[in-house]
Amino acid sequence: MAVLFKEMTFTLKDGREALLRGPREEDAEELLAFVVQALGETEFLLSYPEEFSGFTLEKERAFIRSNNLNPNGLMIACFVGGRLAGDCQLSFRSGLKTRHRASVSVTILKEFWGLGIGTRMFEEMIRLAQEREGVRQIELEFTEGNRRARALYEKMGFRITGVQPDAIQLKDGTLLNAYTMIRRL
Repeated sequence: MAVLFKEMTFTLKDGREALLRGPREEDAEELLAFVVQALGETEFLLSYPEEFSGFTLEKERAFIRSNNLNPNGLMIACFVGGRLAGDCQLSFRSGLKTRHRASVSVTILKEFWGLGIGTRMFEEMIRLAQEREGVRQIELEFTEGNRRARALYEKMGFRITGVQPDAIQLKDGTLLNAYTMIRRL
């Protein structure tokens, strides 16, 4: 059975209202534009915008359908003023030896940084992971130099547990480490 997320609203630090809900097929075009924009706003995500040139509206709709039926994960989208401001994903492992682990990822458009969206999405993902029988830890990775993300993750109870040297190579040849973080439940 798919993990369901109950739609909810909350107030941002600037007083605006934000809506958290699962993505719908009719969000496909906005989700594609969101991903391309977010990838162009920071070097800390794992792809460049041009790497999404092959993604079509139909592929995105299929991704949303598949994601919404997936019993081992979910995606939450955050809308501010009707506009997609951020999204996050929570994925549960299903193997006998690894089903105690979940992983998370968060992406927020730069103009919405610092408003409490990341914190709220993490609170919901942590809550959902805690409700899943047998899940004992949540994992994530971040790229060297991403101080804002690291501060958020540490605030949410994650601690660095490992490093992958030179895991990311930027267009200019710069190599960056990737760090693994875990939050015990």
